[in-house]
Amino acid sequence: MYLMDFHHHTNHSFDSTAMMEEVCIQAIKNHIKEICFTEHFSVNPLAPTYGHMDFTKYKNDIQYCQEKYGQHISIKMGIELCEPHLLKDQYEQTLKSLNLDFILGSVHNLNNQKLRLSLKKHNLHAHTIYFEELYQMVATADIDVIAHFDLIKRYAYKEYGIYSFHDYQEIIEQIIKKAIDRNIGMEINTSGLRTQLNQTMPSLDILKLYKTLGGEILTIGSDSHKAESVGAKLRDAYSLAKECGFDYIYSFDKRKPIPIKIK
Repeated sequence: MYLMDFHHHTNHSFDSTAMMEEVCIQAIKNHIKEICFTEHFSVNPLAPTYGHMDFTKYKNDIQYCQEKYGQHISIKMGIELCEPHLLKDQYEQTLKSLNLDFILGSVHNLNNQKLRLSLKKHNLHAHTIYFEELYQMVATADIDVIAHFDLIKRYAYKEYGIYSFHDYQEIIEQIIKKAIDRNIGMEINTSGLRTQLNQTMPSLDILKLYKTLGGEILTIGSDSHKAESVGAKLRDAYSLAKECGFDYIYSFDKRKPIPIKIK
């Protein structure tokens, strides 16, 4: 199986201390053929990701690892943008010269507050606010793939349980249709399988709906922040993709989606 991990963080992200070279070494040991580093980045001074990224150092580390390990693993340079539908001009100005392979878009904050705080303030209604914000991102942002589609359940499930797909199916369907219309893909994020959540993000229901509505572009990412968990639960995600009817998982190169058949 041609394993790819298209969501990984290192010390270039504010919430990781992992060294890129150590991640690459471990990825090779785990038989991963392709990895994309997707460091957190925001141009919003109120976001926790603001001000951490040094793009010169990031590019240098990528190049070093490509030169040293490129015979064993394909290494791509990506980014995970936080609320990229906001401050779009600033994002475009910052990123236009980077020649990135891949851009993930995510909603980690609502009205400049972390999702956990939004849940504390709005209780279950925070789910509606989250999905509406996700729609705005998908409708306007310059991204390739939606990261961890239903991320809010990571922060909600212990107190509120896992949300009912049917309660939010209408807005979820609107998001998916807009994503397909704009050629934006979806990832299977395996990080929830490493916690008591015990689910991928998105859920099986959302993946099936994405497929039913004609969605094709699907990536898989561990969302790991440590070298030792690079590629964690990837095989489970590949099996889930097959179960939902997908025959291909996508790689990206210079932001162009490349289908790779699941074997």
